[in-house]
Amino acid sequence: MTPLVHHPLLETLAPLFDALARAGGRPLLVGGAVRDLLLRLPPTDIDVEVYGVDGQTLTAALAPFGRVDAVGRSFGVLKLRLDGYEVDVTLPVRRHPTGDDEPGTLPEYDPSLTPHAALARRDFTINALALTPFGDLIDYFGGRADLEARVLRHTSDAFGDDPLRVLRAMQFAARFDMRLAPETAVLCRTLLPASTRLPLDRIWREWHKWATLGRHPSAGLRVLEESGWLALYPELAALKGCPQHPRYHPEGDVWVHTWHVCDMAASIADRDALDARDRTVLMFAALCHDLGKPSTTVPDDDGIPRSPGHAAAGVPLTQAFLARIGAPHWIERLVTPLVREHLTHLHTPATPRVVRRLAHRLAPATLVQWERLVEADASGRPPMPPERPAAAFLAIAEAEGSASNRPAPLVRGRDLIAAGIAPGPRLGKMLRRAYEAQLDGVFSTMEEGVAWVLQTHED
Repeated sequence: MTPLVHHPLLETLAPLFDALARAGGRPLLVGGAVRDLLLRLPPTDIDVEVYGVDGQTLTAALAPFGRVDAVGRSFGVLKLRLDGYEVDVTLPVRRHPTGDDEPGTLPEYDPSLTPHAALARRDFTINALALTPFGDLIDYFGGRADLEARVLRHTSDAFGDDPLRVLRAMQFAARFDMRLAPETAVLCRTLLPASTRLPLDRIWREWHKWATLGRHPSAGLRVLEESGWLALYPELAALKGCPQHPRYHPEGDVWVHTWHVCDMAASIADRDALDARDRTVLMFAALCHDLGKPSTTVPDDDGIPRSPGHAAAGVPLTQAFLARIGAPHWIERLVTPLVREHLTHLHTPATPRVVRRLAHRLAPATLVQWERLVEADASGRPPMPPERPAAAFLAIAEAEGSASNRPAPLVRGRDLIAAGIAPGPRLGKMLRRAYEAQLDGVFSTMEEGVAWVLQTHED
């Protein structure tokens, strides 16, 4: 790893460091930014911790830097912008709020803490790193070595103060391709009973990071298994040991297959430069696509495992899992049709009629999203090569204009009223029949559709 002394971030922060030192403070760059710099990643969470001054002194020292937003009644966190960076300037924390505290409980700030004592309160050694204003690395707990070894190790026994840190381990592992240290895995298992006190919004925040930031999502799933926290998600735990047809799934059981599919989905999301919304949908569709296999898998006459109907069986399990992790409802509305239809390409030919009807069934999800899931599923079977078995479906949808939306009705109520059909229940029935005929390709223009309705409607 390269020296950090000359990194541009430190030059940007230099005026801030100088102002804080003149006010009597001892500033350090701490946490995620230091970790990211060591990994040669763009630093995102810019946290400057200041020792030896109180909140009022801190606020006064930051006044020359423009707008400063104080967070919390104790002014323990001050936010400002500096040359494009969002910077949090904080006092050292003696105790962070946990799931047992009342909502709105503030951290306990203590300017008298030493850097060693404050950094010991942080979750993992890779996040307990600090840089002085001169670029010298402070590493009391071996965080740099753990970072190089890709190991997540708890910094101290204070880790157990907040069980959410196990889910933080999940998303950190997914982001940085890491594994739990054995002693940390043991500690995580002791925190399992306390997981029931975690608010859903905090749980969802970590799962969302797993989906949107993880480039190695299987590493996060492995942390769930190593920590014992997979037991919290019975829909996922059931995948372990569920056999598959060895010809089509040489990689192993459904749990292993799901690891590979999630990793492929992350690669596809990167390749297609998906935004956070589309990436989230793809990642949870990949995670949930085979949840129906454990309940439907039976051996055939030759002893080969088969899973008939597992796509449909996975829908209620997907809904249950997404509710369990606090996912917003809009995600469930998009993911469940993708799960239900993820095998459609295996059972029907790619014709315009089939594609139109598929686009209709997928809504509000889209055929573009579906094709990405099918690619991830088909490509998550090493050593079999990656493939895109539904590419022909997508090509037809793009030609028909239904790749990103269900087909729009060609015949609308106003068209039939203009043709002499009176408003009412009968009109609604005609519109529904017309739309079904449109999906079947009976007509392709509004005029043809109106003529078809007038010729076929029942008096």
